[in-house]
Amino acid sequence: MTNISEQFNNQFAPVKALLIYQNQAIQKENYPTDSSAEVYVESYDIGKRGQPVNAHPLSIAEMVSLSKLFQSTEELKSNYLKPKGLLPANVLFLDPQAEGYVIWFTPPMAVDLFFVEGLQIPSGKAHIPAMVWKGSKNALNVYALKSKSKPNANTPLYHAPFFNIYENGNVCMGTVQIAIDRFTRLEDFISKWEAYFFNSYFSHTIGSHNGAQIDLLSLWQQQVVTGKPFPTELLTKHRNLQLKNLIK
Repeated sequence: MTNISEQFNNQFAPVKALLIYQNQAIQKENYPTDSSAEVYVESYDIGKRGQPVNAHPLSIAEMVSLSKLFQSTEELKSNYLKPKGLLPANVLFLDPQAEGYVIWFTPPMAVDLFFVEGLQIPSGKAHIPAMVWKGSKNALNVYALKSKSKPNANTPLYHAPFFNIYENGNVCMGTVQIAIDRFTRLEDFISKWEAYFFNSYFSHTIGSHNGAQIDLLSLWQQQVVTGKPFPTELLTKHRNLQLKNLIK
């Protein structure tokens, strides 16, 4: 940030001071990186003679003003999850906070899929079911849908019938380098996660989780070779999981 200390005397006057208290049981070197640190923020107004007066806990209004001040500072500006225009029609839920996430939907479609040689599945275009995606800066969960239409809050979710996925829907990204930061706009965020998922090589099931009612090896050998629409009757339902359960 620009050093403007030489301009203080002529152009700037103090109006507010903040004092941060921290639990003494927590090592000082952990602040502020330790998010579990117990802190209390006290706010002071500055009197006519420059002395701190009217000590009080930092109010919500003061926090909002402080947040706006930080957002207006170029070095701290963040476009994370900010749409470039109108909200995309396939976005189901958006949490735009610094560590926020997006839930979106994709209809049934044909995509290029890649498989490691050991699976003996030819890489190529195959039809996949409709999907629900939940992505944050560092993690991705995917789910399948039986219906082709846009889901609602009570729509039941099914296991995504792909390799490299845990039973809870979390995707094992392996060695994929995730490049999502606080400048990533909403549309780019979605396209990056979809590219990371489809452009990586599917390689293995995780634990005893298969993801479909038949062996995934047989399923994708058939899908890639035949080019038929995805057989949604083979999807396995997530136990008691609906779309609204992904919003936390």
